[in-house]
Order: sequence, then structure tokens, then C-alpha cells
Amino acid sequence: MKCNLIAIFVVSVLLFSCSKDENKIDEVTPENAIVGSWRATEFKAADPNNSNVNLGAEILDKLNAEQCYIITFSFNSDKTVTWENGVNYLQINATPTGLDVPCPAQRDNDSGTYTYDGTTLTTVDASGTTVTVKVSIDGNTMSADAADLDIPNFDDAGDIIFEKF
Repeated sequence: MKCNLIAIFVVSVLLFSCSKDENKIDEVTPENAIVGSWRATEFKAADPNNSNVNLGAEILDKLNAEQCYIITFSFNSDKTVTWENGVNYLQINATPTGLDVPCPAQRDNDSGTYTYDGTTLTTVDASGTTVTVKVSIDGNTMSADAADLDIPNFDDAGDIIFEKF
């Protein structure tokens, strides 16, 4: 009888000492799926025959091949964001063998706040300028509507693809 009481006591302690929700790993939600650093790696045109879009895609391909990432974002869990953009400093040279696009040494840096609800990303920079972009995230890949971002050479119909790093 004593053994049964001890066994019941031990089982009861084990059952009630287990936590239900405290040890769960954070589930991926829109709010935390975007947290991290992202760099532009591809430009997908809505119309692959558009020469402006193809120029942007070719520029991005050439720079990425050299591990030069001209657009990066870092989204923090406290809803702050910083970004670098080297697009304004691109020097595009047409040569007989194709485009020559050196990696720009200079970049514009900015910071602000953001909200992301799973489909719409809204950033507000330090001067109060608001940008709203349609975004989708699948694991470590983020697709953003290029026209919404309004970045020269990358602002036609299509998507800029970002990879988390």
C-alpha cells in the first residue's frame, strides 16, 4: 500500500510539473517571419520582354555574382528597420562584351520603423516618409512588389526577390 501511494505521488508530481506552453518554440508568424537581414538577389519581371526590367535584372545578376548586394534590409523584433541602398551610385558601362557594373563603394543608409501583417509591409523612415509594399515570405525568401519599392532600374512591374542571410 505504501508503494502504491508513493507511485501515485511520483506520477502526480510528474504530470503537474510539466509545462504546457512555456517550452514551445516560437511559431512562425508574419510578425517574426520578417525579422532578420535580407538582401536583394533577383529581379523577376512581370513582362520578361520589357527592356527596362531586363536591364535591372542583368545589373542585379552581375552584382550578385560578385557578391555585391546593393539593397539590404535588417528588420528587428522591436519593429525598427535599417537599410542600405547602393542603387544611386551604380555606374553602368556598356562594353562590346556586355555590361560592366562595378560594385558601388558608396551606399545610402536609413532607418525607421515597420509593420508587417503577412501581405503588406509598411516602413516609415526618419523623415516620416511612408512606403507600403506588397510582400510575401516563404522561409528564407521574400518577394516584394518592385513598383511599390520605387527604386530606379528596379521599379517596373515585377518582383524583387530577397534572401535572408
